[in-house]
Amino acid sequence: MSDPEYDIPDLLDDVLARAKRAGADTADAVAANSVSVSHAQRMGKMENLERSESRDLGLRVFVGHRQAIVSSNDWTPEALDALAERAVAMAKTVPADEFSGIADPSEILQGAPPDVDGCDSVEPDPETLVERARKAEGAAMAVDGVTNSEGAEADYSRWEIYLGASNGFSGCYRGSRHTVAVSVLAGEGVGMESDYDYASTVYAEDLEDPEKLGRTAAERAVAKLKPRKGATKAMPIVFDPRVSNGMLRHLAGAINGAAIAKGTSFLKDRMGEQVLSKGIRVVDDPHRRRGLGSKPFDAEGIANGPMALVEDGILQSWVLDLRTARKLGLKTTGHASRGTSGPPSPSTTNLTMEAGSVSPKDLMADIKEGFYVTSMMGMGVNGITGDYSRGASGFWIENGEIAYPVSEMTIAGNLKDMFLNLTPADDLAFKYSTNAPTIRIDGMTAAGM
Repeated sequence: MSDPEYDIPDLLDDVLARAKRAGADTADAVAANSVSVSHAQRMGKMENLERSESRDLGLRVFVGHRQAIVSSNDWTPEALDALAERAVAMAKTVPADEFSGIADPSEILQGAPPDVDGCDSVEPDPETLVERARKAEGAAMAVDGVTNSEGAEADYSRWEIYLGASNGFSGCYRGSRHTVAVSVLAGEGVGMESDYDYASTVYAEDLEDPEKLGRTAAERAVAKLKPRKGATKAMPIVFDPRVSNGMLRHLAGAINGAAIAKGTSFLKDRMGEQVLSKGIRVVDDPHRRRGLGSKPFDAEGIANGPMALVEDGILQSWVLDLRTARKLGLKTTGHASRGTSGPPSPSTTNLTMEAGSVSPKDLMADIKEGFYVTSMMGMGVNGITGDYSRGASGFWIENGEIAYPVSEMTIAGNLKDMFLNLTPADDLAFKYSTNAPTIRIDGMTAAGM
């Protein structure tokens, strides 16, 4: 990789100057360097082991309120001249957008960015990745009832993101990811069931034991054997943490500034109102140390920080970048995200529904008949009306206990009602960039397909 203290910041200054000379009024640029190493195996035999490096640069220019974006991995002076000239020529031909534009100098992050401890710079050797995958798959295959493997993978990636703009902003941050995943099958013939487990962390030292991951994947697959179809009726639905964060993602989509500005969200008129059950708090924290979504500033150079989006069930804020904030007559919340070939858009970072006060066991204790969901299929969610209908599988609940596996189910409701009838358990764990504990939702309908 290039020297992060010299080459890339100077490169961005250079390309911004070229854009100005080509006729841009304002501009910003983002550069990314990345390294990835990956290994895959199945039944103990190597299927893949590769290492790759990449780099890219994206230039966004404005001529008035006309915007264009171009990208290239050719960073020679001649290529940068052509890049800047092409971007300005494109900007002159597109319609103006009165809400677009880079940040005012008064809006950008001032001073040193916070340390989010987001990068493990120690690249594992190939043998380490092979061993992680081997342990995960080997432990899974050793579980009684497991009959085949869909494979195991171990990966490492590291990246550097640089942002510069003609408003004076210049900054960079680094990130990394260690990942192990395994998927196996249990049973025979048409009665086979599959399941998986995986872990992804910033630092290798925080990675879950691969053998434990393998055993968990295998036990999940075995537990799903000989599923039945559940009854069709209204009942409490309990969502395992593997899928409960999907509810949080639906909330994030409904309060995203892009949807609010277009008027295409079922929560578009609910600011300051009760949208979740009382007592529930939802926080987005871009500064969580070693968080999978952490970053010290947003993609427009705006300072970010922990923010309660929902407090005691009441909606506190939209998720905004500069453009959506301007369109709504508000201030950005520092949630801009972007790649090298597209404009910024609002996005959460480390989104969390905080834990409740009851255990998962107590959450189910009074359920005479219900459905414990562990996996979901399909995308039957209407963001405008909140109507919700998805395929699901998991386990039937009888008298507060897991009774038997069920599959080929559909669960349905409306997110507005579902959110208001949601109860979180106390088992919150930070495994993803969007995290929620086990949750229970009363009043939904489950139906056997």
